[in-house]
Amino acid sequence: MPSDAKTVMIIAGETSGDVHGAHLVAAMRQKDPSLAFSGIGGPALRAAGVEILMDSHDLSVVGITEVAAKIPNVLAGISIIKKKLRQRRPCLMILIDFPDFNLHIASIAKKMGVPVLYYVSPQIWAWRSGRIHKIKRCVDHMAVILPFEADYYRRHNIPATFVGHPLMDGCRPLPQTQPAAQPNAMENTAPVVGLLPGSRRSEISRNLPYMLASASLLNRKYPDIRFLLSVAPSISSEWIDSYAGPYKKTCRIEINAGDIMDVFARATVILAASGTVTLETAMYGVPMVIMYRVSPVSYFLGSRLVNVAHIGLVNIIAGAEVVPELIQKSASPGNIARTISGMLDDPAARERIREKLAHVKTLMGGAGASGKTADIALSLINTTA
Repeated sequence: MPSDAKTVMIIAGETSGDVHGAHLVAAMRQKDPSLAFSGIGGPALRAAGVEILMDSHDLSVVGITEVAAKIPNVLAGISIIKKKLRQRRPCLMILIDFPDFNLHIASIAKKMGVPVLYYVSPQIWAWRSGRIHKIKRCVDHMAVILPFEADYYRRHNIPATFVGHPLMDGCRPLPQTQPAAQPNAMENTAPVVGLLPGSRRSEISRNLPYMLASASLLNRKYPDIRFLLSVAPSISSEWIDSYAGPYKKTCRIEINAGDIMDVFARATVILAASGTVTLETAMYGVPMVIMYRVSPVSYFLGSRLVNVAHIGLVNIIAGAEVVPELIQKSASPGNIARTISGMLDDPAARERIREKLAHVKTLMGGAGASGKTADIALSLINTTA
């Protein structure tokens, strides 16, 4: 079947990928308004005009053992994409992160002669490095967002371009807040701790209870402390409140289902589940503590596969521990509370962290990731045509 020269398929399985994909779609349409898009994504891609064949929420999962519950949905997603590819072979397949699903799709697309652009690399430099061979067979170009990734792929003779981190495209001034008019200027007022538990129900259910328990401990030491609990757009505030409600009786917890920028502007320190949001926190120079918990079996298996010194993206990019990491058993309420307390009691330490985070921001590259990736995508389309 001949290629449909104006249809692009795009797959994003996570909230962050959904947002990055929407920006990429907008950049591609700006350069070629005749393009049509379909695929797997969430509210951002849908709002960008992409025909959603399956909602990414039905596929999103974290942890090795947690995958089993999603297998029927994963198989259904593969079937939907395979059928669409056969019906109307698109001119390009764009895959965004989500490697366990997307590398399988890459193989299917490649066999059908559809060029594949992979945007936001799987973290093969951290674990399961053997996936490099499948990428070499199935992917035509890697558009990578971390500064060291392009060299990693080039060493394996895979075309790769560092486009900068897409978060930089959305970097904007922090809003003015009360009582503090300047970002992070809480030195002489009640401390504010931002809680960022993640964007997936599975990771939130693993991490949020420990965040809230540590908040209760901090409240004993700082009676006037306040907590801003951020809720991702894909998560119900009512569901989050089912966790936070009992703690609201003794702690000042504000559910923030709006713009996460409000949390960045008001927080003295942020407690964040490991993930893309830690880079967003770094962009705005907010001192943070990274934590993460998965099931015991997932941690046991994963710890034997990981080959990097740090788990937080901020620390990985910096090549050093810029901010504390508390993982699995070390992410106990007591450890979390002690670590945050140490930062709250030491303004000079927070300032040193801000300086290091500023350096991480420079390493993330400037704005323009979406436009650069759009150029790569259009080049692949034109070359194939």
